[in-house]
Amino acid sequence: MRTKTQNPSRRTFLQGSLGALFLAVSANGTVWATDTKKYGADAMPGGTVDDPLVFVSIAPDGIVTIVAHRAEMGTGVRTSLPMIVADEMEANWERVHVVQAEANEARYGNQNVDGSRSVRHFMLPMRRVGAAARQMLEAAAAARWSVPASGVRAEQHEVVHLPTGRRLGYGELAADAAKQPVPKGEALKLKSPADFRYIGKEEVRLVDLEAIGKGQAIYGMDMHLPDMVYAVVARPPVVGGKLRSVRSEKALQVPGVLKVLEIPSYSGAPAFQALGGVAVIASNTWSAMQGRAALEIDWDDGPNASYDSVAYRKTLEAGARAPGKALRNDGNVSEVWAKAPEAERFTAEYYLPHLAHASMEPPVATAVVNGEHCEVWTSVQNPQAALNVVAARLKLKPENVKVNVLLLGGAFGRKSKPDFVDEAAIIAQTMPNTPVKLVWTREDDIHHDYLHTVAVERLEAVVGKNGQPETWLHRSAAPTINSLFVEGAKGLQVFEAGMSAINMPYLIPNVRVETAEVEAHARIGWFRSVYNIPHAFAAQCFIAELAHRAGQDHKQFALDLIGPARKFNPRTISDTWNYDESPERYPYDTGRLRDVIEAATRGADWGRTLPRGNALGLAFCYSFMSYTATVVEVAVDDKGEIQVLAVDMAIDCGPQVNPDRIRAQMEGGAIMGLSLALSGEISFENGRVKQSNFHDYQVLRHAASPRTIRTHLVNDNHAVPPGGVGEPPVPPVAPALCNAIFAATGKPLRSLPVRI
Repeated sequence: MRTKTQNPSRRTFLQGSLGALFLAVSANGTVWATDTKKYGADAMPGGTVDDPLVFVSIAPDGIVTIVAHRAEMGTGVRTSLPMIVADEMEANWERVHVVQAEANEARYGNQNVDGSRSVRHFMLPMRRVGAAARQMLEAAAAARWSVPASGVRAEQHEVVHLPTGRRLGYGELAADAAKQPVPKGEALKLKSPADFRYIGKEEVRLVDLEAIGKGQAIYGMDMHLPDMVYAVVARPPVVGGKLRSVRSEKALQVPGVLKVLEIPSYSGAPAFQALGGVAVIASNTWSAMQGRAALEIDWDDGPNASYDSVAYRKTLEAGARAPGKALRNDGNVSEVWAKAPEAERFTAEYYLPHLAHASMEPPVATAVVNGEHCEVWTSVQNPQAALNVVAARLKLKPENVKVNVLLLGGAFGRKSKPDFVDEAAIIAQTMPNTPVKLVWTREDDIHHDYLHTVAVERLEAVVGKNGQPETWLHRSAAPTINSLFVEGAKGLQVFEAGMSAINMPYLIPNVRVETAEVEAHARIGWFRSVYNIPHAFAAQCFIAELAHRAGQDHKQFALDLIGPARKFNPRTISDTWNYDESPERYPYDTGRLRDVIEAATRGADWGRTLPRGNALGLAFCYSFMSYTATVVEVAVDDKGEIQVLAVDMAIDCGPQVNPDRIRAQMEGGAIMGLSLALSGEISFENGRVKQSNFHDYQVLRHAASPRTIRTHLVNDNHAVPPGGVGEPPVPPVAPALCNAIFAATGKPLRSLPVRI
């Protein structure tokens, strides 16, 4: 197979494109007829670009080069988006090369791969890129033969004259096709889904698969340049702390240590700034680490010195038990609650600790500063943010900063926050013309992460005679991500509460969602599925408890709670965010939610007789424009030991571009969700993270993994716009697990990690 991925320099790519086909389609700024607000990719920095002059080139030998402008971190996007282009342009995948774009949102459009946006935002633009290329190749062939364009058709890297069977290859047509007018608007003809060769099929392998399998793929940690030096940083052990003093004499005596450098502390809200501290630069990583260990440092721990997880949990509980700021208020929850007899009231409180991203590859960046220019090589989810951070830090023109994007060994949201790139730039500026590789150790990664929020979620309901709730009060007490960008920010924002708190679709007449204004004492960042994790955990466990209280089957209880299939504008339930997507284009569809519940429960054979100690648990969630449901089967022995036997996961993400990658994301989501539920916990004492490595921040081991994971892809429907895939699998897993344990033991679990 000739498909391969390269990371060429700008000069190499331009040289290789001389004489090749460059096709152009103007960027399409979508505006909805009833609303001038921008949505989707058009609302993101850089917006949408669908210009084949940027994304496609064809060499004289017919090799098609397609640019992947989104970073690859295991989701398969470096295959999926070019595959969409190749399908629409009728390119033979065996003759396609994929190259990785550098940071340049003005040229490529938005490049931030957070938020399960890659296919969701760029499926249609990439289809337009491919379709324009195909039509211009057809037009070039028709002109060459002096025949009507209606009589020619592109087929697998050739254009065929249908009446005579004459053929011309793409390489032969490249120069002429570049001179053709670009089809726009109604003149641009997309394929019918029935004609897709690659989209939705199983034949296309990852373009990086062979290189990864042979150990030839280049991740951030693999980057090496001649005369490179290595650096590690001793950072303040408490967020907001500062350096009082440092004695570096012993560090400088370590063989290989070249330099000790102070990193300035950040000011204001932390955002993506370096934390500060002391950098040790050496001829190799080991010497740098040994030099760091020899530093004698006195820290001022600052305002978060007393942060303690046990005490903070009490603060969150107090916040969740007091009236808060209302973000949704339907009916009259307080009046119905006040009039209800005590026997009809039901309350539960759920706790989830901080979580670390703990990607297999810790943060790493290589930088070299040469006069007024800086070049960076790194594994980063948001390349433009990294470029902006470096330009601001070094006071360089943005056009004089180049960020090369390498493969990411996991990320989950951590690597879109380029504080580590900021550190590399600071150090490299002090060593002109010398490449500096800044490395984080596993301990650095655990101690100084942008942590997933800690949360207490309180739910209250008045239960009617049929067991269904007549009221639903959800109070969320959790620090906000907004604290990264605004000093002292408190209370969840609408976008955070819009993740499985506000946007619940149940047939309940009285609903109120509130948030408590609690402070952040750590860097709170987005994490795979973000606030859907605590909100869905609480809501889904609460529903299971309500079903148990009513003596009803959990699945049927949930379907009755959701009600019949219907579509509605999310704004009608106070969700003004809707993941920044058009509420008209992306309505809430309870029929799709019901479908994934049916698929997951059918896969698990819900309702079958199980051995003693075995049980099934169900949970479901709508997140990132996709619908997911999970059923977990557990066995709990007399000693309380838990074994996860099987997981059934269903997803409706709309069009299924790359089914193999969807399944991989679902399976990875199952493992990650179980890992977070069973052992994930970051805790603080005296302002410091207590955990340090995988011995005390455990990820799921092979022996604890489920014997079986079954994935069920539901409704491959090109009549609806695409949803996300990377993040939606995670939220239902922990509550499904806990609901299974509850069904097996009769004991509800309201605190993570799981302890019974």
